Amino acid sequence: MSRSERLLRLMQVLRRYRQPVSAESLAEELGVSVRSIYRDVQTLRSQGASIEGEAGVGYLLRPGFLLPPLMFSDEELEALVLGLRLVSEHGDGGLGRACVDVVAKLRAVLPRDLHSLVDDVSLLAGPARERPPDGVDLALVRRSIREQCKASIRYLDPRGVQSTRTVWPLGLAFFERARVVISWCETRQDFRNFRTDRITSWAPLTERIGRPRATLLREWRAREAIPEPRPG
Repeated sequence: MSRSERLLRLMQVLRRYRQPVSAESLAEELGVSVRSIYRDVQTLRSQGASIEGEAGVGYLLRPGFLLPPLMFSDEELEALVLGLRLVSEHGDGGLGRACVDVVAKLRAVLPRDLHSLVDDVSLLAGPARERPPDGVDLALVRRSIREQCKASIRYLDPRGVQSTRTVWPLGLAFFERARVVISWCETRQDFRNFRTDRITSWAPLTERIGRPRATLLREWRAREAIPEPRPG
């Protein structure tokens, strides 16, 4: 069992107790030494866990503590780092810079003995294929999606004919050969997908979209026969 997994299990065990539990009992349940329990309790306290008590008295986890995001198993860390590498390679520039920041923050809060796990993950993201450059800053698109606000766009169809649309941006899909804004188009009164390399301008509006974004996305998925994402 890795140390990160042991810390996670210790937190889970402590949550079950309403009265102080001895280090000996914790050590027996986790299959480790009492000295390891002492060290692990100190590590959890340094990460913000409100654990009362001391050696010879027992330990009690006070309610209200949320498990910090650093508590990952080895495989969870590998999945996280691989996901960040994929986003860095295939996402837009803003998301790529965010990935670098996330890795730095992750290393800052992880116990020192887990730093090498982040640095040495041997799961690699393949290079992105060439795709047409985006016509607009995708940070603006993502902000409109988050804020659930309409946008006015100018768009070139495959024949090069330009039109102006008011859209309700619902999602941003990243494909190997193109990026697509999933939207409800007020002009067409229907769902439309707009390739980002054909959007020539994006003007965020203050008016909010007419219906909840999550509801519209479910309707779009149902019509396109796209399964709902797995929980998590």
